[in-house]
Amino acid sequence: MAEGEVVEAVTSQISEFETISGLLASSESLQIAFTVLIVGIIGIVTIYRKFSQWTRSQKFHYTRPHIARFVRVAVLPFFAIALVSSTNAYIQTFELFDESAGIDDDHLSASETFAKILNTMNILVIGYAVAHLIPIILKKHEASKLEYEDYENWREKKGFEDDEGDLFHKMFRWIPPKHTPEDLTDEEFQENLKTEAGIKYLESFHTSKGASIGSYEQLVKDPFEEWKRSERAKYQKYYQQCVSGDNEAGKKLLPGKKIEEIYQIDIWREEKRVNDYDPIIAGAKPPGYAEQKRKDLPKSVSQILPLGIFAAIVLGVISWWGVDLWVLATATGGFSIGLGLALQETMQNWFAYILIRKDRIVVEGDRVQLESGFGGYIHKITSRVTFVRHALNESIAIIPTRQLVNAQILNYSKDLKMVPAMVNVGVSYLNDPKQVASILVKVGKRTMNETVDEKGKHLVLQKRCPYIDINKPSCGCDKALHVDLNQPIVRFNEFNDSALDFTVWVYVRDYGAQFKTKTTMRMIMYEEFKKYDIRIPWPIRTVYQGDEKREAEEIGRLDSERRKVLDDYGLGDIGKGGSEE
Repeated sequence: MAEGEVVEAVTSQISEFETISGLLASSESLQIAFTVLIVGIIGIVTIYRKFSQWTRSQKFHYTRPHIARFVRVAVLPFFAIALVSSTNAYIQTFELFDESAGIDDDHLSASETFAKILNTMNILVIGYAVAHLIPIILKKHEASKLEYEDYENWREKKGFEDDEGDLFHKMFRWIPPKHTPEDLTDEEFQENLKTEAGIKYLESFHTSKGASIGSYEQLVKDPFEEWKRSERAKYQKYYQQCVSGDNEAGKKLLPGKKIEEIYQIDIWREEKRVNDYDPIIAGAKPPGYAEQKRKDLPKSVSQILPLGIFAAIVLGVISWWGVDLWVLATATGGFSIGLGLALQETMQNWFAYILIRKDRIVVEGDRVQLESGFGGYIHKITSRVTFVRHALNESIAIIPTRQLVNAQILNYSKDLKMVPAMVNVGVSYLNDPKQVASILVKVGKRTMNETVDEKGKHLVLQKRCPYIDINKPSCGCDKALHVDLNQPIVRFNEFNDSALDFTVWVYVRDYGAQFKTKTTMRMIMYEEFKKYDIRIPWPIRTVYQGDEKREAEEIGRLDSERRKVLDDYGLGDIGKGGSEE
């Protein structure tokens, strides 16, 4: 029954189209109008492609990318609708159809049917425009949110490196606290308030609990707008350097190239964001760098949205033409069930992908360990499979995306950005454990201070960045430590067969930072142990025939120096009350 109704509806529409085709053949004026319509649409599409290429070579495509894209999407529907509507008005005005062509009362007349066809074309064109304009608006809204987050980071950093002058202090003035902060004496506090360098030190000062001191007074009406103008001025300078040839590449970079040589402002902001807001140097990256970097990124919901919107409009048009969607669904129900069973795993992966994106269970860049034991970084998440890159780039694991939801996954990067860098060491029984523990505290403190990345930023999380003590801006190592933690941590583990076993560790900013930190810690440990004659015994069992008294005397020669380290660095939290971590 359902199939018969569908066939009857489709046959009815086909008969109407056959009648129109016959009428087109019988009217020369109608043929001309229809030909003009088709030629006009082809011409509009051709001109639109040229227009799109032209806009991509203009400066506003880079400085105002959302507006440029909005204009490109809106131009085609505007002229297409104007052409189709003009054709429809011409046909209806001059009555080019012969209404006596034998169409009964149960069907639309020839002119009404043809008008409906043209209106359908208009609806589809409008639907195409709406489907593509909505994601542009959503993307602009998302870019605005990210821009405000950049502003908040700018405030937290008290300015970016590429600011024109001291922009932050032109907008905000630091107000010192009314009372002496913790960890400072009254004399130190008052003395610092008398000099510009002292005030700068106090502004950057953090207490031993990691809290900043003082407050800020706003000097301008809308600092966010002032900051936005400053960032746009930086981008204008970057763009000018690109097109003028005054850049790292030493040549004029051309806008509108198929392999992009110039960043759009949103990509420019994103590159700064990823690189902790370091300045972007014009021409420093090869052509197509940004495009190549982002080509494997999964599509966002806003990119998939146009397909869903346009599909809904097509279904609406089908219903408008008299096809019963319920009947159509019933007729294709068996096929749909079979298709659903065949695509069961694909749909599981798809819904897992949606869930992962919505709840941000994992994101690209997270360090994870799979149930199989394979560990690495999430390289790319798609609606079908997920790529997990080995930490040493020796392989890539390809797993169904649903496993990120269904299987047990260890995520070392989720929310808590604290990873311990631990080093175990055994020392001779002839060394004093307290002295060893104190020297290990010194090793840990040196590690915290000296372990930096290629940009000079500390890898170890700290309550107060060491740079502040030499009146330099914080590198940000003191921004992500939100727990009360005293570092370094030293533990006397056990009496081993041939050594006293100790462990020393500090917490680093991410999973990958622990490896360089442990290497640095071992290098410093070797240096300090050699300096204070802390001996690491050979891990072998043998008959001891040495002179223990003589060896103890040798070790005792540096006892006063080791005691000085004990006085200077203490034992960390060893011997203090409190539960184990």
